[in-house]
Parts: sequence; structure tokens; C-alpha cells
Amino acid sequence: MRIVKKKVLVTRRLPDEALRLLDDTCEVELNPYDRVMTRDELIEGIRDKEGILCLLTDTITAEVMDAAVHLKVISNYAVGFDNVDVKAATGRGIVVTNTPGVLTETSADLTWALLMATARRIVEADAFMRNGKYTGWGPMMLLGGDVYGKTLGLVGMGRIGCAVARRAAGFNMRVLYYDVNRLSEDEEKALNLEYSGFDELLKEADFVSLHVPLLPSTRHLVGARELSLMKPTSYLINTSRGPVVDEKALVEALRSGKIAGAGLDVYENEPEMAPGLPELENVVLLPHIASASVETRTKMGIMAAQNLIAGLRGELPPNCVNPEVVSGPGC
Repeated sequence: MRIVKKKVLVTRRLPDEALRLLDDTCEVELNPYDRVMTRDELIEGIRDKEGILCLLTDTITAEVMDAAVHLKVISNYAVGFDNVDVKAATGRGIVVTNTPGVLTETSADLTWALLMATARRIVEADAFMRNGKYTGWGPMMLLGGDVYGKTLGLVGMGRIGCAVARRAAGFNMRVLYYDVNRLSEDEEKALNLEYSGFDELLKEADFVSLHVPLLPSTRHLVGARELSLMKPTSYLINTSRGPVVDEKALVEALRSGKIAGAGLDVYENEPEMAPGLPELENVVLLPHIASASVETRTKMGIMAAQNLIAGLRGELPPNCVNPEVVSGPGC
């Protein structure tokens, strides 16, 4: 008997292992362009599909869902899923999934790479060499800030925040943290953490690293007021979500010397940056690469594919964000 494969849309090329997994069980239409699909391309591509494997850069609205009357599963290739209207999906009986956990350690590594590069002016120094400006050692050349023995302030203590904290032990750092949900005493002791109020953390930390999800309560969590509380020798690191920081206020703080520097992997209106940000020398700018290792991106792809396949079978996917939709086989 001929098996009819479910039709799915994949909005961007994924690691080969993930695509092979999908090809084994689904009829896959892959976005042929190495760019984000336009709204019209997305609507047209999803029209006859039962599943979509999408990225944070794909905005899946109620309008997009309504273009696909057979849509059953939205598998998001990311931990976050604010690009998907989950309420609209749930109301239409569409399963939404994400890829948590798998990118924790890789993202923590990138946070430290960004912190170190920012403090020690690595990008500036690289450009200095490449542009032929180095003519000999000098005692005042490209002075940065120490990391060892300083105070690290972590805002958000989920998986990634905890992973960043573990790495701080090797730098003999005092680690403050703020989260709406305080850890247990045993957890704090194991990670050598001190719980702090948000404002107090901003005032005391030499490095403030953000690890919160994007929620209405965290949008512009760090703005002009918060930046004014930080020390002029301190650095802000953001590898969480761009809108957590008021980017216009950050540009002003960097330009005026209210803080020493910043390291960003995410942006408020990605891929655009706030006017003036690219021209500043005291900021390191990365193109959203926190999870960009071969191993991690492959694991994410496999997880997203497995979520999609399970949902198409009417099963509860391993990483479902609206499990109330799944009522049993055939849903």
C-alpha cells in the first residue's frame, strides 16, 4: 500500500541530519532562498501544508495560519516562540513546539566569549592589527577591563544563566543574580550565588549579563534609568532577546561613557541596529550566533524535526508549548 507523506514547509535550510529525518517521513518543501521568507511567500508556501518548521525570524500570525486550513503543527527551531501567536494556534487546534535545553552550554560559551571580547577590546585590537596601526608596544595602548576577581551580575537564572554562573568559578568572580523566582539555598550554594535586588545588582556588578525570556514584563527591562545605575567601568552583555534592552538608550549610554562597553548578540529590531550603534568602538556586535556550533545547530534541527513528526502523528511532541491541544491520536 502506498504511504502518503504529510506535506511540510521548512522555512530555512537546516543541518543535513535534520532534513534527512524529515525526508524519511514527510514530503518536504524547503525555502530555496538563503534568507527569511516574505509574508506573501510564507502564506503561499504554507497553504497546502500540515506542518511547518520555522525560525524565530518567521512571524507566524493568525493570518498565516488561516492560509493553511490543514495545518496541524508549528515546530519552532528555537527556545523562544514569541514569533508565533500561540493563543491563535491553540484556538485553531494547532500544536506549537520549541527546542529548549539543547543550546544551553553553547549559549553560555558565547556569553563568555562576548564578555571577554568586550572587556579586553579584542575586536578593536584585531582591526588595529589588520589596518597596520601597530607600530610597537605601548603602556596605554588598547586598555580594557579585568575579568578575573570582578563581580558578575546575572539577570535571569534559568538554564543558560546557571551555565554562565558555573563558568564564573574559574575566574574567581563574585556572582550576583536577580530573578523573579529565587533559587533554593542549596542551589545558590552549589553555584556560589548571591541573590540581589535588580537595582542593587546593576549598581554593584562589573558585568551585567541578561538571560531572561521576552515577555511584556521584560521588554525594555534595561533602559535609560537602569543604565544610569550601572558603574561607568561596567559592561552590559545581552545574549537573550533584543527588545529586553532599549537600544536607543544604550547607544546614548555608550556614547556618553555612562558605561564602559557592551556586547550584543541580539537586537531590538533585528536584523536592524539602532542608529549610531555600529559606529561605536566600545561595543562588540554579533549576528545572533549564541547557538551557532555545528553540534548544537544539528541537535536543534533533529529536535525540531522530531517535534514536527510527533505532532503530525497525533502524538504529544517532546517539547510542546500548548499541550492542551493534543487530545489523542488523530487530533
